[in-house]
Amino acid sequence: MSVAPPLLAVEGLTKSYGGIHAVRGVSFSLRAGEILALIGPNGAGKSTCFDMLNGQNMPDSGHVRLLGEEITGRKPREVWRLGVGRTFQITATFATMTVRENVQVALISHGKQLFNLFGSAPKFDRDEAGRLLELVGMGGYADRPCGELAYGDLKRLELAVALANQPKLLLMDEPTAGMAPRERVELMRLTARIAREKSIGVLFTEHDMDVVFEHADRILVLNRGTLIAEGSPAEVRGNPQVQAVYLGEGLVYDARHREGAST
Repeated sequence: MSVAPPLLAVEGLTKSYGGIHAVRGVSFSLRAGEILALIGPNGAGKSTCFDMLNGQNMPDSGHVRLLGEEITGRKPREVWRLGVGRTFQITATFATMTVRENVQVALISHGKQLFNLFGSAPKFDRDEAGRLLELVGMGGYADRPCGELAYGDLKRLELAVALANQPKLLLMDEPTAGMAPRERVELMRLTARIAREKSIGVLFTEHDMDVVFEHADRILVLNRGTLIAEGSPAEVRGNPQVQAVYLGEGLVYDARHREGAST
């Protein structure tokens, strides 16, 4: 019997700028329903790696495959239509449009009905937009202008927009940046629940180690463009090289310590 390919397979991904390697020979895979964290210090190559996965940046060499299909170098819109959603560190929404209309715009784009975009939005896929907002806990905000939302609510709206194309893979670039600690936990728990219910693979970058070690099934660690560690949270937490070059002594998240401190 043939073995099904992983949801995402990355092989030998490399990118240089002026002779300096931003990403060097990175390889990893991701299964459907798995939550994989990509961490590393500033300048480690995380954003460059992300940009090559969804077509925003062309690698010098290497391969990116989605369910066995080569997507290396394809345009972002083509990759998006194949089922790759993405959220960004800085949230971008239409501030004067309602929460529901923002989701409807994404649904219109997915349905290839971009004609008369703003005229169509009030009627097109209203029910589906409402369902997505309920899924992320934003149903009660559907008719509010986005410009009135708190930052944490904007992040949840961004998740609803990313789900509009029914993604197989979700790329999340620092999804909790700028959020309060409680909001971070709530957003990642929501993301994890949706991912597992719908078998969506999630790859996310994050600087908050509490978020990483509490929610990731596996962790990748980049340093100076090179993958230096890969494994479960426990394996990465105990990796001496990770401790030396990235997390530092005393900075490795330990859930047992956190639980003890809260009692």
